[in-house]
Amino acid sequence: MATENLTTTEQTLERSDQSLWQRVVATPRPALVWLAGLTLLVLPELGALVQVATQAVGAVLGLLPGDPLVATANGLMSAADQIPTLLSRETIPNEGHQTAPGQWTGTFLGLEPMIAWSIRIGLIYLYTAAFLWWLWRGYDTYREHYRISDWSPADDQIDRFARHDWGRFGLIVIAFFVVMAVFAPAFGPTTIDQNNRQPYSYEVDYYDEGTQTVQTIVVGVANVQSSSDGNSAVGPWSYDEFDRFHPAGTLQSGKDMMTFLAHGARVSLFIGGISIAVSGFVAVALALVTAYYKGLADLITVVTSDSIQVIPQFLLLIMAAAVFSNHWLSAVFDGGLLLIVLFAFTNWTFIWRTIRGPALQVAEEEWIDAARSYGQQPRKTMNKHMLPYIAGYLLVYGSMRIGGIIVAIAGLSYLGLGITPPTPEWGRAIAGGQNLVTTASWHIALIPGLMITLLVTGLNAFGDGIRDAIDPQSEGASSDEAEAAGGGA
Repeated sequence: MATENLTTTEQTLERSDQSLWQRVVATPRPALVWLAGLTLLVLPELGALVQVATQAVGAVLGLLPGDPLVATANGLMSAADQIPTLLSRETIPNEGHQTAPGQWTGTFLGLEPMIAWSIRIGLIYLYTAAFLWWLWRGYDTYREHYRISDWSPADDQIDRFARHDWGRFGLIVIAFFVVMAVFAPAFGPTTIDQNNRQPYSYEVDYYDEGTQTVQTIVVGVANVQSSSDGNSAVGPWSYDEFDRFHPAGTLQSGKDMMTFLAHGARVSLFIGGISIAVSGFVAVALALVTAYYKGLADLITVVTSDSIQVIPQFLLLIMAAAVFSNHWLSAVFDGGLLLIVLFAFTNWTFIWRTIRGPALQVAEEEWIDAARSYGQQPRKTMNKHMLPYIAGYLLVYGSMRIGGIIVAIAGLSYLGLGITPPTPEWGRAIAGGQNLVTTASWHIALIPGLMITLLVTGLNAFGDGIRDAIDPQSEGASSDEAEAAGGGA
């Protein structure tokens, strides 16, 4: 037994002198097997990934002056559209029409559009579950074959989160909406161009029961006749008279609501995620600098933070959105860039306040003084010894703040500010349906309102789970976990 322990210790010391790449090269088989599996999972959706990347590049190039750049952007997006994608509307189509009552053409295997759409959505979530499971297998492979030590504090944190029911609920909710946003083009029963941007440039075929023939109608005209205006409504999980399936019903304009909500989720999560990433970066940088140097640096940051926090955040957002409504900044991404700047500016103060305490606490530890005395550069000390300590707190409070950002985005759109039409946004749907809640068109305001509530609740639940996993002595942790963390004392 002593010999085995000595051998394990020698192996650990030997591996500690190697980089991760060197450890992978020394034992390549597990990493290659996992990488091969990841490649097999990515290939079916390679077309969608390339399309998203080219759309982002095209949007940036489109902002720059010069027709050649615009032509290049359009060429990239056209080339990306030619790459096949497994989980797409083209592979599993749901848009078709009847040739006779109950007989469908143009849909997946001739199935009813409701069934074809349900199959596509089910496969999307099955694919996502398989992808996430394989990513977890990658982490297990790293722990088993390439990590220096057999145990780390992250193992206990993951175990505590796995037992945290409220946190797991939040993770599931977040995953549901993230999948909706990522697969928004395939999630809706129709395309965003047909539904929102150019409805009068497309036509659809449908079966006319009166004449018992297949007719053709412009999508925009069909939308007008399928509107949910209170008196008549196309409700959730139903068809309109033009053989079009609407999982969440139609809007007041007659446009498909599920397509609107899926792309609205992409807008809200994109703005919220980028805003939190920018404000979190600023907050962490200031927290490390102020905790390490204290004194004047901390005083200046405190005064600046207090000055920004004194201003009512939502009032500041309304004023800035109104002032910059005609500015070029509000034209980028239909107002998305302006909102990212505003939310990043107003949220870094709150995040910095929450992580300032842990940063000051770790700055007083003995190993920080030892690093100073040995002449280690301040930047290396902050990144190596202080940053890992506060990273968990950033994840907790960042996940909670992003919920407030999503609510604020919806509030601005409700007031007619923020994201400009025709780009979908949940708050605009609520504003359009608020007077129809007691009518047959109740779904227009209720469904996006419930989605916002569920998403914000999930984000807060996930933050609670992460907090209790990081700090088992917190209020949300069970007594058994707290005693185990404290040695049962």
